[in-house]
Parts: sequence; structure tokens; C-alpha cells
Amino acid sequence: MSVQPVVLWTDALIFLLLAAVAGLVWTIRRREHLRAPWVAVAERPMAMAAALVLAVFVTIGLLDSLHYREQLPDSPADAPQYSVEVLSVFDALAGELRTQKEKTYSAPLAMQLYAKEFIERDGATVRDYPRLVHGGAHLTDAAAHLPDIARRVGVGLALGLAASLFVFVAFAAWRAHRARIALRAWLADWRAGRLDWPARTLAATATLLAVLGAILLQLAAAYHVFGTDKVGQDVLYISLKSIRTGLVIGTLTTLVTLPLAIGLGIAAGYFRGWIDDVIQYVYTVLNSIPGVLLIAAAVLIVQVYIESNPESFDTAAARADIRLLALCVIMGVTSWTGLARLLRGETLKLRTLDYVEAARAFGVAHARILTRHIFPNVFHLVLIAIVLDFSGLVLAEAVLSYVGVGVDPTMYSWGNMINGARLELAREPVVWWQLGAAFTFMFALVLAANLFADGVRDAFDPRMGGRR
Repeated sequence: MSVQPVVLWTDALIFLLLAAVAGLVWTIRRREHLRAPWVAVAERPMAMAAALVLAVFVTIGLLDSLHYREQLPDSPADAPQYSVEVLSVFDALAGELRTQKEKTYSAPLAMQLYAKEFIERDGATVRDYPRLVHGGAHLTDAAAHLPDIARRVGVGLALGLAASLFVFVAFAAWRAHRARIALRAWLADWRAGRLDWPARTLAATATLLAVLGAILLQLAAAYHVFGTDKVGQDVLYISLKSIRTGLVIGTLTTLVTLPLAIGLGIAAGYFRGWIDDVIQYVYTVLNSIPGVLLIAAAVLIVQVYIESNPESFDTAAARADIRLLALCVIMGVTSWTGLARLLRGETLKLRTLDYVEAARAFGVAHARILTRHIFPNVFHLVLIAIVLDFSGLVLAEAVLSYVGVGVDPTMYSWGNMINGARLELAREPVVWWQLGAAFTFMFALVLAANLFADGVRDAFDPRMGGRR
């Protein structure tokens, strides 16, 4: 079946950002003074373990950013018609996890629905919990439920360990070959921790991720691991699809924040005078307005535009994507003031240093002074702020979606999951797994981002140079 590639606005920006990061990495690798702090980051075990976890999240997000539309089955070959549903490469890899839906709520790893219904049993109508269509459908006896789960966990554990061992041995052989030493000698250095990077921590983290992934794959093949939501959708699938939304909010918002914060913050500190007064007045006024109100007003304006111009959007995914992009823009416009103040204060200090005064005395242009002497010396602050603010932006999306001014309700996000689970917490028995799944994935992403941010801060901040 042929497909039609679909490039959403956020898809284009994500891969543009990926290309920029690749260019930055290439530049850093060629310059020793730029590479040295990152080498220090790579020597920190917790930072590298967190980076490995973040790499898993980023991989899922990138796979979910490759969109396409499938050709309709009855469509003629000479004039193909495509479905209005926009899918992604991740959807194709998820397979039955996306398509196997139940009638309504079911608990994690359950065989029955969470609500009683009238069903036919032995020629009589009884009120009981009906069997799920897909979850545990391979079992005929309820007594085999727990043993089957235990068996699948055991198989997943064995497969995860075997895969980890195979990859580790292949990687060790490759490293030993590059170092021109025997494999036994490299393994001895690895066990003793004599390598110049946290190999043992990375091996343990990769093994843990492989085991968790293998167990999830084994369980998801026969059960709904995190249960199902109100419409019977698998909660594990929803949680994984929400990763892209969190990453988009955390990264694309930065693209809006950085030009404003860097340009205005450095300009205010370097030029001073009326320029400084105007910029201070702007961000003081902006800080005095509640950010939630600005975001809500902007989102409502975009929503009115979308509803007034339906012909501009051919799919529901395009409409939801425009709202997500608008949310990133308005969050960036309202969150640049803190970094701008920090850069202003640092620039005020740098402009009084001897080499900057000498450059001005020799008539060097302001633009060259800013790009040659000021910006390189505040870049570490920019980088630290980016990494530290990422987790805050992910949490902000959840809060905004919870209050109804976040992403489109049809878009998968942890905030929409929490908002959907809000009313269900008051029922008896409590439907807790949707909230629990959103919390688990959001906690893992934010914790990994914060641990990686700590490593970056310690490596780039001169005042933290001696801390480990």
C-alpha cells in the first residue's frame, strides 16, 4: 500500500533543530576549548545515565515525527485517494498496540472490563465483568492469568539480559580492537573502573532499559500493560505518543526564547542608557502580567482562527499541530525574561573588563565586540538555562492542558491524560492507571533532564569546577 508523506510545521522545526544540533556537535568536536566541558560532562556517571534515558525518549519522539497518510483500499491506482488519518512511523512500529481497542476502562494487565454489564452465560443473563476482546484473550482459564504474566515477565527478563550481554560483548570487542589491546584486558579495565568514561554506569543503565523494554514487549503482546482509558484505547500507547508533545514543548519553545533573551539581555547590559531602560521596562511589564492569561488569550485566538478557516487545514492533525506551535510561540514569548535578566547582569560585568575596554578604545565595531568577546563568555549561562528550563516547560504543558488552555484535546499529551483522569478519580472504584501512567513517564523524562542538567551545570559553570 502506498503512502503520502506528511510534513507538519512542528515536524519541520524538529528536524531543523536536529540539523542545527548536528552542526553544533560537528563544530564542538573540531575545537578543543569547546570540547573540554563536554568531556567533563561525559565523565559524570549520573549525567551519562540520564543522557541515555533521554536518548530513548528522543528516539521515540523522532519516530513519531515522521508522518504519512495511507492510501485508501478502494482508491484507483491512477488517482489515489488517501486517508484523512495522519499516522507516524512509531504507529507502524506499535502495530496492534494502536489498533486493539476495548469497549471502555480495563485495569492494568486485566482480563475483564472494569465495569459490570449484562452478559449471557450458560443460557442465562447475569451481571458480571465481561472478558476483554484483546487483553488476555489467549487464556481460557482465569486461573492461568497470574502464571502467564509471571512467565512473560521471566521471558522478557531473559531476552533483555541476553540482548544486553550480546551488545555489550560486541561493543567491548570493538573498543578493545580500537585500543589495540586484548578483550580480556579491556574487560579488566572496565571492571576496575579505569576507563576514562563511566562505562559501568552506562552498561547498568542500558541493561535496565533493555530488560524493561523486553518485559513491556512481552506483556503488551497479550495484555494492556497500563490498562485502557474511557474509550478503550491502550494507555501505554497513549503515554508513548505523548512523549513527542512533551519534547516539542520543551525544545521548540526554546527556539522562541533564545533570540529574545540573548539579543535583548546582552543589548541591555552592553549599551546601557536608554536601550537598557526600554528593555528593562518591557520585561518588567511582561512579568507583571500573569503568564497563564497571556497563554490562554493566545490559544483562544488561534482556536477562533482555526474554526473560522477550516479550509486551511486538511486533517485534524494539522489543526492540532498549529495549536501546538502557537502554544510553543506564546510560551517562548512569556518565558524569556528570566534569562534576559541573567545575561544583562553578566554583560554589565564583562563590558568593564580590560580586553573589552581595549577593543572599544581601538575602535572595534560593537557587533564584533558582542560576537567575539561578550557572547562566547555568556554562552555557558545560555546552555545551562536551556537544559534547566526544559523540565519546567514539560511540566508547564501538563498544567496548561489540565486547565484547558494547553494543546488540542485530540492530541496525545500527558496533560490531556491527567485532565481526562481528573473526574475518574472521584468514582468508586477509582480509575487510577491513566494518571499513574502519565505521572510515571513525565517523572522519568523530567528526572533524566534534571540529572543531565546538573552535570552540564557543574561542567560549564566556573564556580562549580571543583564539585563532583
